[in-house]
Amino acid sequence: AVRNRHEAVVKLLLATGRVDVNLEDLLGQTPLLLAVRNRHEAVVKLLLATCRVNVDLEKPLLSAARNGHEAVVKLLLATGRVDVDSNDRYGQTPLSLAAKGGHKAVVKLLLATGRVDVDSNDRYGQTPLSLAAKGGHEAVVKLL
Repeated sequence: AVRNRHEAVVKLLLATGRVDVNLEDLLGQTPLLLAVRNRHEAVVKLLLATCRVNVDLEKPLLSAARNGHEAVVKLLLATGRVDVDSNDRYGQTPLSLAAKGGHKAVVKLLLATGRVDVDSNDRYGQTPLSLAAKGGHEAVVKLL
């Protein structure tokens, strides 16, 4: 239901209390991660509203930051349950990924938490600033 953007069906399923909201598909994707990747803000809200959602929200935050999903990043940060300095297999943090993509609004949101390491290095020694500069993202460079 999440994959196919059936918001009403997701709502009904959650109301039953009989679904595993943390169940992973064959690719290791949870319903929350799928909703984030598909930019389905309403379903993200529904899933976050249930106390049964796994608090390990790093993958969705990384995905939302990488893709510049400002509204979803706001929702995830508002839970207070995300590690804003989590990293992917290359050591890139949400800030690194947002800076690399030139997503100024997401960079602002992450910086506003006061909990990000602006000088973090990935596996290749790149920082959010160097990634933004490499991509020619002047507005993000100014923020960092």
